[in-house]
Amino acid sequence: MTAAPRVLYHHRIRADDGQAVHVRELIAALRGRGCAVDECALVPKVEVASGSGAPARPAAGSFWRRLSLPRAAVEALEILYNGRGRAMLRAAAARSRPDFVYERHALHCRSGLDVARELGVPLLLEVNSPMTVEMARLGQLRFPRRARATERAALAGADAVLAVTHVLADMLVDLGARRERVHVIGNGADPARYGADAAAAAAAVRARWALPAGAFALGFVGYMRPWHRLDLVLDAMARPALAALALVLMGEGPALAPLRAAAAARGLNERVRVLGVVPPALLPAHVLACDGALIPAINTYASPLKLFDSLAAGVPTIAPDQPNLRETLAHGDTGLLFRPGDADDLARQLARLVADRAAAQAIGARGRAALHAQRWTWDGNAERVLAVFAGLRRGGGA
Repeated sequence: MTAAPRVLYHHRIRADDGQAVHVRELIAALRGRGCAVDECALVPKVEVASGSGAPARPAAGSFWRRLSLPRAAVEALEILYNGRGRAMLRAAAARSRPDFVYERHALHCRSGLDVARELGVPLLLEVNSPMTVEMARLGQLRFPRRARATERAALAGADAVLAVTHVLADMLVDLGARRERVHVIGNGADPARYGADAAAAAAAVRARWALPAGAFALGFVGYMRPWHRLDLVLDAMARPALAALALVLMGEGPALAPLRAAAAARGLNERVRVLGVVPPALLPAHVLACDGALIPAINTYASPLKLFDSLAAGVPTIAPDQPNLRETLAHGDTGLLFRPGDADDLARQLARLVADRAAAQAIGARGRAALHAQRWTWDGNAERVLAVFAGLRRGGGA
């Protein structure tokens, strides 16, 4: 029997958000499959660094999370980080002697590529967004020529590029990745989090919301920005066919205050619940307490974590009809899709759920079945990562 590979997992994430969830869950899943995983990071995302039993360094992490600088200074530090990243990776590699380097792609980052080449082991590069394209669109790219050159080198040099959607995979080929080295591994969920304990707690959670009798609770989870277009839901809620619809907001963000003001102006306050940030341990019960899950808007290449969580919970999801989401949802079968930005179509699809609760529950059940059948889970993703590495090893490695 072949021993599970040793993995050197590198990332440069400061925030403790959805990115961190992905890092923690995949590391745990790889370890669950017997891999020794050494997390090498500016701010560690797991409680214990691999193998050594040494706790993560909270003081350093707290400093880096608090650090706030002008954008040009941030990018300069990102460029300079490559030196530190290479040093950390070399030290970790001396301890763990990895079979491959796994890196989460970041702007201006090529540490993983450099050290993988020094070690003579493959680099598996996980990519969640077309980083230079996204930053340029936001007007946040201060050293564009260098950023694009570094990104092209990392994408072209990686032995495997792991994109979260097929849409993103095509974009990465245009940015320099080799088509034959690109694999698609989306986000995932842990279905065990939505088991009997969470289901038992969901009724009490729902009762605390004090919703009107017969309400259909539509939940949104995440950081709220204007581009999320939660205003579309308020437009829909004003329609007679959706008088039973209540909006449950879990999170915070700059779009929340304007949304609350708009709800008050429309006389919808009694049908909107603002819960603030729900701790991760309590989130499954809150998702299960909803009758539906909403993704009002998302970028064109993403694989939303919240989508996989609502599928795992068996809660019917309504989301924009765009190619990256059609990779996961089938309209009318495992979810409902509406024309992006179209409040009228959103209202029509929501009315289907509100008018027929049994049909809504059946959509949720089929979504959950699809998640299990397709293994859209963190363990399934760990299996896919290891299959990619096994293919590289059969093909002669790096």
